[in-house]
Amino acid sequence: MSPLNLHELPRLRDSLSYHYIEKAIVDRKQNAIEVLKEDGRTLVPAAWLSLIILGPGTSITHAAIKVLMENGCSILWTGEEGMRCYAQGIGETHKAYPLIRQAELVCDPIKREKVVRKMYAMRFEELLSPGMSLAQIRGKEGGRVREAYAKASQRYGVPWHGRKYERNDWLNADKINRTLSAANALLNGICHCAILAGGYSPALGFIHTGRTLSFVYDIADLYKSEITIPAAFETVAESEVNTESRVREKCRQYFMQKRLLEQILLDIDTLLDIPKDIQREYQLDPPSELWKELFNDDHHHS
Repeated sequence: MSPLNLHELPRLRDSLSYHYIEKAIVDRKQNAIEVLKEDGRTLVPAAWLSLIILGPGTSITHAAIKVLMENGCSILWTGEEGMRCYAQGIGETHKAYPLIRQAELVCDPIKREKVVRKMYAMRFEELLSPGMSLAQIRGKEGGRVREAYAKASQRYGVPWHGRKYERNDWLNADKINRTLSAANALLNGICHCAILAGGYSPALGFIHTGRTLSFVYDIADLYKSEITIPAAFETVAESEVNTESRVREKCRQYFMQKRLLEQILLDIDTLLDIPKDIQREYQLDPPSELWKELFNDDHHHS
């Protein structure tokens, strides 16, 4: 059995470690989780994790969930590479500050508008004129998105007649709209995962409101012009065969290469002005005694 090198764990923030697992059985071994795969077993100390992401083909025992919760580790059950979020579990010690901060900003009209302006600037690299209302900002945003569609259509040579599709009449939507929807669904999923991992509420949106995933849509919109719009148009330009599955694969590769999950958390922290000292509360020093306790016997039998 081999212990995981904790210094190689990816991080959502400077100090928030996470581990993605798929096609495995996750069990408890003392104060660690044991990940069993066809090619061997790996131990991961629960105290060193802030988030476990369980992908397809994964089973987890009650005992493993218990030790993760006791150590304040959140769990997400997702699609492949966190592309869609199905359920979550949050440990007792999960920090409440990000959620409190989000609620404070959403409920104060002046602070909320400041966040909306920061979102616009982050998305379009342009500052808004003072005095614009939220409705005017939404209108300007819509215009910029229409420009992005038109530019992508011209660049890739794919005809564009507007964003049109009906959920109940999916098959009659044109190819580019169906491909865009497939790409956006993946983007929404990874944004949902990041929001939950950071301790935020998916429902407390700043631009979108009144839906359980309003904040997910707010955050996903930040990346559409950069990621899903060009990916969809490029996919259709290459071939009109199996565009939905091909654009999903294209987006997955991009998300992993750009470490988008981590970037989303950094961007949210920036938008909501999460103090650096709050972020550092997630930092855990390696517990040397725990290492000895876990691996003294196992090293001899690996």
